Amino acid sequence: MKTSPKSKHPLFTLIAALILSQAAQLSYAADDAAGASGLAARWAELRKEQPRLQIRDAAAKLKVSEAELLASQIGQGVTRLQNDEHTFREIMRRALDLGQVMATTRNEHGVLERTGTAMRLKSLQDEQAQALTPENAREREERLRNIAGGYLGGEIDLRFHFLDWKYAFAVVQPGRDGSISRSLQFFDAYGQSVHKLYLRNDASIAVYDKLVQDFRHPQQQLALQIQGTVPALATKPDQEVDVKEFQLAWKEMSDVHQFNQIVREFGLNREQAFRLAPAGMAQKVSPAALRTLLDQAAQQQISIMAFLGNAGVTQIFSGKIEKTAASGEWYNVLDPAFNLHIRESALTQGWVLQRAGVTSVEFFDRDGKLVVSFFGVRERAKPQPASWIALAAALPRAAQ
Repeated sequence: MKTSPKSKHPLFTLIAALILSQAAQLSYAADDAAGASGLAARWAELRKEQPRLQIRDAAAKLKVSEAELLASQIGQGVTRLQNDEHTFREIMRRALDLGQVMATTRNEHGVLERTGTAMRLKSLQDEQAQALTPENAREREERLRNIAGGYLGGEIDLRFHFLDWKYAFAVVQPGRDGSISRSLQFFDAYGQSVHKLYLRNDASIAVYDKLVQDFRHPQQQLALQIQGTVPALATKPDQEVDVKEFQLAWKEMSDVHQFNQIVREFGLNREQAFRLAPAGMAQKVSPAALRTLLDQAAQQQISIMAFLGNAGVTQIFSGKIEKTAASGEWYNVLDPAFNLHIRESALTQGWVLQRAGVTSVEFFDRDGKLVVSFFGVRERAKPQPASWIALAAALPRAAQ
């Protein structure tokens, strides 16, 4: 059989290729939709069996990421938003118009929830001024890229690292109390939650809806490209560390914020840095010290700062706490506008630290990852309150 001359024409070849490509895309889309549909059905069954199960725990049971599980609900109250570094910053900048929100940040063993209204910077010049404070050029550049027009201090206090943000969704669904919950939810490349903002101001529903409309992703059913297991923390052998120089750098710190740069320069992780600290600068405490710290801060009405975060964002609470309580393996602060939940069973060590004249307490999990850290609230250019320093000094020490 002879081949038609038309079939050899370049235009015919191009059209055929385009048809095949479109068919392949439709096939992939169908597979993605089928996969999402199957996952949604499995989740629906799980919810029937365990109606109070949190989405993060449901994802673990179904052996998928939280982002994938949420994406299975696209079209049913879930809208995928655009997802590039610039867009994430712009979404958070626009979210300043939402008024009162609940900001939620978590890592594997801790959750910090704060209800309030975020402060906004007055102008672009303020953003640049905030960015230009560090001496290190790379750090200046990162700070400018990660400022979103506000969130520096105040009730909703956040420090961003947008390079680790990967996916964003708007979620409008019935809450447990029957009311409609509206939120913006952000995830990293591993499908883990980075940050969530829940609307707590009905007057701003129209603002929320317009934000979702403006940042809606053009391809709602596009499959998420979830990466595999989060890599373990790299550890430099102690014998390769210039301990003498490291300890000298520690002692010469003039600002506690210089610590992260020093740790990077010497190639250390935080827990390792504390082990190699100068004498008297890092005291190891029992994991039980977390409960002591929170209980005593509440009873003595000592203002504290709690820092909790992940690779993409750190959230900070500053103020006094009132109610502490245990619930299963978690120890909690349960105040009207501030909740803190720490999985006590996951903590393996804590440290009381002295850096540039500032006392802090940090707790780590069994993998050497920082879960939560605490400072005493102090006024600018003034020392920390004696009550905070005494509280930290009295925390139960680790068994030798």
